[in-house]
Amino acid sequence: MAKHICLNDKERVELEQLIRSGINSARVIGRARTLLLLDRSQGKRRAIQEIAGAAMVSPGTVSNLKRRYFEGGIPGALYDKPRPGAKRKVDGEVEARLIALTCSDPPEGYARWTLRLLAEELVALEVVESISHVTVREVLKKTSSSLGK
Repeated sequence: MAKHICLNDKERVELEQLIRSGINSARVIGRARTLLLLDRSQGKRRAIQEIAGAAMVSPGTVSNLKRRYFEGGIPGALYDKPRPGAKRKVDGEVEARLIALTCSDPPEGYARWTLRLLAEELVALEVVESISHVTVREVLKKTSSSLGK
């Protein structure tokens, strides 16, 4: 990467205040320090290896931070993009159906509902595409429901 970071006075002050404030995460503060070390506007020319040693990160991390700065400016370099994560299987509707099922009579041949029976029944009723007995347990525990005793 041949580009060099040259921060203007406003950006430099912003990063220094961010470091001094102490209200951001250690990750953000470390990234701000690394950006300041990468800054060439003050005439200081440091090698990636030298910056990595001073910031106590790997040279790859310094290069990634530099790339992120050129792609998204200071906010792009300091803050991670939101990660979507997996879609929740159990929303309010599924939870309500599970509780209603738990309160109903168990299938013929069973004295009471088991977690596995509840999971299988939710799939059979096409409430969810798939669900584990562990998830059923977590939902029932969260709602303080029991399988009846």
